[in-house]
Amino acid sequence: MNQADHNHSDASLAELHHHNHADPHWRASALSDIILGGQDGLVNVLGVILGIAAATGDARIVLVAGLAATFAESVSMAAVAYTSTMVDADVYESERKREYRHIHEVPNLEREEIRSIYSEKGFKGEMLDRIVETITANKDVWVAVMMAEEHQLSAINRGTALRSGIVVGLAAIFGSLIPLIPFLFLPVSLAIAGSILISALVLFFVGALKARMTVGHPGKSGLEMAAIGTVSALVGYAVGLILKVPAVP
Repeated sequence: MNQADHNHSDASLAELHHHNHADPHWRASALSDIILGGQDGLVNVLGVILGIAAATGDARIVLVAGLAATFAESVSMAAVAYTSTMVDADVYESERKREYRHIHEVPNLEREEIRSIYSEKGFKGEMLDRIVETITANKDVWVAVMMAEEHQLSAINRGTALRSGIVVGLAAIFGSLIPLIPFLFLPVSLAIAGSILISALVLFFVGALKARMTVGHPGKSGLEMAAIGTVSALVGYAVGLILKVPAVP
């Protein structure tokens, strides 16, 4: 190997290392499931226990209500994540079959749609003709292009539905338990403030982590998630105050 080839090899290895470590490809769906389950579970349960705490002032009732909400919410979210993925897969398959039918029944119209799509992308003349001919020469390629370009749909792997449901459900359980922690150790009046504080900190961390793993400013993303989640949960606290059980003389 001459020096030029050696340098090229070193450069390629350096680029590969940067690609795999400095700029990794994150699995957006898994990250989305974790954030969805964890954030919704935390915010929903926080809202429930703040309302119960404000209305009753009884830590035992707060914990019972919080745990009931935790598992009901987690099972519900897991089921929704599973069924929504299956619905997305059904929608994709339905549209895909429809495109095959249109290619068989009205091929000229579908061919013109391909031409229009790539014409809008800036292709014209002989180049556009070659693109249209290449795509429409294979029905599978033709349909795949129509699904992606016309319908903006991606293929859904049905095998991910169960995984998505499990990830969302477990994340929801973990997130839901966080605001309950202060009520195990503190009086209700202090636990309310502690629950809001720890929940806001966790939401800030999740928002910042999301920005670091995807795009955006970690601080801004963290503050947005913490603010939105905390304000949403405080609605439950306000309802509890309005419906507060009067003390028995």
